[in-house]
Amino acid sequence: MRKYWYLLIIGLVVLTQTSCSVPAGMSRGEVYSKMYEEDPVSILVMPPINNTSHVDAKDLLYTSISNHVAEAGYYVVSPLIAMDVLRNESAYDAEYFFDAPLGKFKEFFGADAVVFAVIDKWSKVGFEIHTVIRYVIKSTTTNDILFDRTCDLTLNLVQDSGDDSLFGLLTDVLVTAIDAVTTQHIEAARRANAYIFDDLPRGKFSPMYQQDKEYEAKEKVVVKYLKK
Repeated sequence: MRKYWYLLIIGLVVLTQTSCSVPAGMSRGEVYSKMYEEDPVSILVMPPINNTSHVDAKDLLYTSISNHVAEAGYYVVSPLIAMDVLRNESAYDAEYFFDAPLGKFKEFFGADAVVFAVIDKWSKVGFEIHTVIRYVIKSTTTNDILFDRTCDLTLNLVQDSGDDSLFGLLTDVLVTAIDAVTTQHIEAARRANAYIFDDLPRGKFSPMYQQDKEYEAKEKVVVKYLKK
C-alpha cells in the first residue's frame, strides 16, 4: 500500500510539472491556436497585478510592456490615455477584472484583447534583482486565454570593468550602486518583457503576420540568470 501511494504521489508531481511546460516540437500554431483563431488587432495593456511588497513594481512594469507588444505587430492602446480612463472608471486594479467579463474594454477602447501582467516576485538582494512575472492575454470577446507565459528572471547588476585590483572591484561596486538607483528595476522589467513576447504570434502590422505558425513554440516558463 505504501508503495502504491508513493508511486501515486510521484505520478502527480510529474503530471503537474509536465502540465506547466510546452512539449518539445510543438508549433506556435498548436500552442497559441486561439490567438491565431481570434486574430486580435488592437490590444489594451492593463496595469499589472502586484502580489509583492515592492510598491513601485506595478508602475515600473506597466511603462515597459506596450513597446514589446507593439513591436510584435499589434496596435496598442496608448498607455497614457488608457491610464486616465481606467482611473476615472475605477478600473485601475486589474485583479478585479482578471476573471470577469472583458466586454467593457472592447466598448471603451475597441480592444480585441487585454494583457494582464501578474507580478509574483520582485525583490532585490545585494546586487541581484529577482522577478517572477506571469503574462496573460485574454480575449475581450470570449474571455478565453490566448497567450500565457511566465518569466522567472534574476538580473545581476554588478558591472565588470575587467580590473581585478581592489580599486577596480570597488569602482565596479560604486558604479553599480549609482546605476541601480535609477535604472535597475526598469532594466529587469524590460528584459522579462523581451523574453516573454519573443514567442508572441506576430500581429497584423508585422511582416511575419500569419507566417510564424510553424515556428517551434518556446517554453511556457522562462528561467533566466543574466548579468547586466
